[in-house]
Amino acid sequence: MHLVLSAIIALLAVLDVVVGFGFLVNPAQAGGEFGLSVLGNAGTSALRADLTAFFFVAALFMAWGAWRRRGELLLAPLALFTIAFTGRLINLLVEGAYEDWWIPMAVEMVHIVMLALAIRAWPSRRTGF
Repeated sequence: MHLVLSAIIALLAVLDVVVGFGFLVNPAQAGGEFGLSVLGNAGTSALRADLTAFFFVAALFMAWGAWRRRGELLLAPLALFTIAFTGRLINLLVEGAYEDWWIPMAVEMVHIVMLALAIRAWPSRRTGF
């Protein structure tokens, strides 16, 4: 089970690196795939910086946690994807559905479930401050 969880989380990390790289290299196109439009250099900068950071940080900690099989390293990506999922859920309830609304929510939920399973399955190193 530990090996399977490591493999799944590593694959999700690769997916997140690919998505983050898309925002780094071509933020306008990557943003368009997420339903975002760019308004000038400030918009391009925001997509390039913020969304690249989101996906790269998530991927880094997921890969590190999967490699070391340490649950506490997965808390940051779990928080990122839980907040993203919650924001999409609120939007769905307030604004209503849009075409293919369920796809990003399903991807986020897969992240959440796999990360939560790994956190429960893998030990955490408790350190004091």
